[in-house]
Amino acid sequence: MKHFISLKELSRQEMEALFALADEARLRPEAQAGRLAGKTLAMLFERPSTRTRTAFEVGMAQLGGTAILLRFEDTHMSRGESLADTARSLSQIVDAVAARTMAHSDLLEMVKCSSIPVINALTDALHPLQALSDLYTLRYRRQGRTEGLKLAYVGDGSNVCHELIFGAVKLGISITVASPQGYEPNPAVVKIAGRDAQKAGAALPLVTNDLRAAVAGADAVYTDVWTSMGAEAQQAERQQAFRNYGVTGAVLATARPDAIFMHPLPVHRGEEVAAEVVDGPQSVVWEQVKHRLFVEKAVLLSLLA
Repeated sequence: MKHFISLKELSRQEMEALFALADEARLRPEAQAGRLAGKTLAMLFERPSTRTRTAFEVGMAQLGGTAILLRFEDTHMSRGESLADTARSLSQIVDAVAARTMAHSDLLEMVKCSSIPVINALTDALHPLQALSDLYTLRYRRQGRTEGLKLAYVGDGSNVCHELIFGAVKLGISITVASPQGYEPNPAVVKIAGRDAQKAGAALPLVTNDLRAAVAGADAVYTDVWTSMGAEAQQAERQQAFRNYGVTGAVLATARPDAIFMHPLPVHRGEEVAAEVVDGPQSVVWEQVKHRLFVEKAVLLSLLA
């Protein structure tokens, strides 16, 4: 890989290679120690971050490198310097940039103007690090298997949802998205993923407004907050639109008996998911967090080692 922008751009073989590196980070971290000695990652963040930032900082330290946090407001972009000039400047100093931007077009501008690897640390359209970590968690829970699994995503057709669709079809996972009308995933994402599924002979991604139908028989049930970063002005209308899309114990009971519950965090208990579910025995949300470190180290190694 030259950059890490979306799972749409990766083949199944490339995803499996990243999983193999993540397995090594989980099982034999000493084998990776020092492999990025002398390398520096700049984290250019326009939005808040807890897990992504922490995993990058810890990951770079464990690999022998250095991570530097650059908040947008602390850079000259807050005084009018262009994103292009910032990208060109960072290319002269650091070895890679992890960018968390509001607009996906800003990330693409960074890629265009950078001579170093750019990592998508979240945009309004896509969140590949989250989805890759979550698919790794599902694979881990199924002893390395992904083929033939069913993933049910409940809620907003968000940046995480888009990347789960891209990644799932390439791994042979059947994915169904249940969203209220008007909040479905981008049709272009579903169309592109559908073409990938047809090429691989995999199940097409499905989109429905029927929550129960989506969850029935699922191996994993996934949900996210109803109001993502940047959509705060829509909170009242979203609360109304999503009121019947909470993952309760009764909803989870319609999935397979050994189904897992997944959430990218932060979570609002009592809204998109009941406390009994997110804090219950089928929840793997803390494993998802733990696996972020291994997957982000895999991405860093694939780009910089």
